[in-house]
Amino acid sequence: MRREERDLIGVREVPEDVYWGIHTLRALENFPLTGIPLSSHPELVVALAAVKEAAALAHMELGTLPGERAGAVVAACREIRAGRLHDQFVVDVFQGGAGTSANMNANEVVANRALEILGHPRGCYEHLHPNDDVNRSQSTNDAYPTAAKLALYASAGRLLDAMTVLRDAFGDRGGRFAKTVKLGRTQLQDAVPMTLGREFDAFALTVRDDAELIGLAAASLLEVNLGGTAIGTGLNADEGFARLAVTHLETVASVPVRPARDLVESTQGIGGFVRLSGSLRQFAVRLSKICNDLRLLASGPGAGLGEIRLPELQAGSSIMPGKVNPVMPEAVNQVCFDVIGADAAVCAAAQAGQLQLNAFEPLMVHHLLNSANRLAAACRLLAERCVTGIETDEERLRALVERSAGLATALNPVIGYQRSTSLARECRESGIPVRELAARDGLLTDGELDELLDPWRLARPCQARSRRAPPPRTGPPPGNSRSSPSATTRAGSRPSPRSSPSPDWSAPSPRTTTCTGTSSATTSSPASSSTAWRRPSGSPPPPCSSVWPSAR
Repeated sequence: MRREERDLIGVREVPEDVYWGIHTLRALENFPLTGIPLSSHPELVVALAAVKEAAALAHMELGTLPGERAGAVVAACREIRAGRLHDQFVVDVFQGGAGTSANMNANEVVANRALEILGHPRGCYEHLHPNDDVNRSQSTNDAYPTAAKLALYASAGRLLDAMTVLRDAFGDRGGRFAKTVKLGRTQLQDAVPMTLGREFDAFALTVRDDAELIGLAAASLLEVNLGGTAIGTGLNADEGFARLAVTHLETVASVPVRPARDLVESTQGIGGFVRLSGSLRQFAVRLSKICNDLRLLASGPGAGLGEIRLPELQAGSSIMPGKVNPVMPEAVNQVCFDVIGADAAVCAAAQAGQLQLNAFEPLMVHHLLNSANRLAAACRLLAERCVTGIETDEERLRALVERSAGLATALNPVIGYQRSTSLARECRESGIPVRELAARDGLLTDGELDELLDPWRLARPCQARSRRAPPPRTGPPPGNSRSSPSATTRAGSRPSPRSSPSPDWSAPSPRTTTCTGTSSATTSSPASSSTAWRRPSGSPPPPCSSVWPSAR
C-alpha cells in the first residue's frame, strides 16, 4: 500500500507503513553515500525531537499554533525522545543542503505521528503540516545546528564520565606502584630512576587535563541560534518565538542553553564544532601515546622491556603458541587514529563554508559524534580490561636500575661530570655496576655511595633534598693513598653545594602526584588539589557527566 505526497518537483508515492514523507524519499534517492542512516546517532534524533517539542511549546504559549495541533506535536516528540520511531530517521548522514534532509525527515516523522494522535491517517497534511506546523518559525539553518549542539553536548558528557573511569584506573595503579622503583628513559635510552607509580600518575593527570579542555569546548556549544531562521535575521519567526523556544528547550532537554549573542554570526559560525574537534584530537593524540607506552613497557616478555604485565585477554597468534598480544592498547590506538583523521575532515569542512551558512555541518556532526562516542568506549575498555589488571615484577625493575649506567648521573655534583662520564662508559662496556666501579677507584666511601646511589632516593630526589649531598671531593677518601692531581683540580674547581636550605618539595604521602590532587610541581594546573575536575566559573557541566561537580 502506498500514499501520494506532493512537493515542488511533483508527486511521488510513499510506502503507507512509514512515517517519513516525500522529502525524505527524495533524500534517500539522492544521497545513498555511506549507508549509515541518521538513526545511527540516537542522540541527534532525540535532540531534533527536543527542538521540535520546544518550538511547539513556544507556539502554544504564544497562541500562534492551535492548541490541539501543538499538543499532538509535543506528544509525538516525547515518544521519539523516549526511543520510539528512531528507525524512521533514514536519511544518510552525508547529505547536501546543510542538513535540510535531516530536518525534513524529523518534520515528516513528527507530523505523521501527530496526525495519528489526532485521529487522522498519515499524509493528511491539511490537518497538520510538516512545514507549516512542525517547522513553524524555524529553518533547517537554526533547527539542525541547535539539535547538533545538544547531541554533541550529551556525547561530550558521556565521554567525560568515561575519562573519569580511566583517570581513576591510572591513579589506582599509581598508588599501587608508588614504591616500585624503575628506570626512566629518554629517546628510548636509559635515563635516571623514578617510580612506576609516578609514571601512572602522569597518565592520570594527562587524562584529567584533557577532560577539562573537552568540558570547556562542550560548554561553548550551549549558545544556540534557534529562532534565527534562514540566515540569522529571524525572517518568518513569530514575534517572541526565539526567546520562548530557547527557554522551553532548556527545560525539555535539561541543558542550560542560551540564545546566541549574534544570530547571524551563530548561523554561519561553526567555532564550537571546531573547538570540540580540536580538544578531541588532543586527547586522542595523548591517549595514543599512553597506549604506545603501555605496549612498550609490556614488550617481550622475555626479549623486551617486560616491566609491566598486561591482562591476557585472548590468544595472540594463529601460528605461534603461547603468544599474547597487547590487544586493548592496540584497539584504543586505532580509535585515536580515527579521531585524528576525523578532526582533519572537520577542519576541511569548517573552512569550506561561504558567507551566511556552512553547508557541510552534517559531515562535522557525524564525525564529532563518532569521535566522542568511540573515545568514550575506548576509555572504559582500556580502564576496565587493561589498566586495572596491570602487574609488575619489582625485583626485575630494581635490578635494571642497579645495573644501569644512568646511576652515574647522581654522582655529578660530587665527582664531576667528566669522572661520571668515564664511569658510565665503563659500566656500559664492562657490565660492572657504577657503584662497584666508583668503589674500586676509591672515588667515594661506601657510606657515601650507599646514600648517593640509593634507588629510592634517586627516584624521589625532592624528598632527599633535606639531606645535604656530600661536599665535592678534593682528594682521595680517608685511608686511600691513591690520588689524581688532575681529578683533584677538576673536582676542587667546582662550586660548592648551596648552603641555603632547599625548599621542602616532599608530599605527605609516598606519591608526588595523585589522581585527585597535584604536587607542588603541578600546581599550575587549573584544577585545585582538592577537586578532581574544577568547572570554570560560569560554565555549566555537560549532561550525564559525574566529573564536573565541584566536589567528589
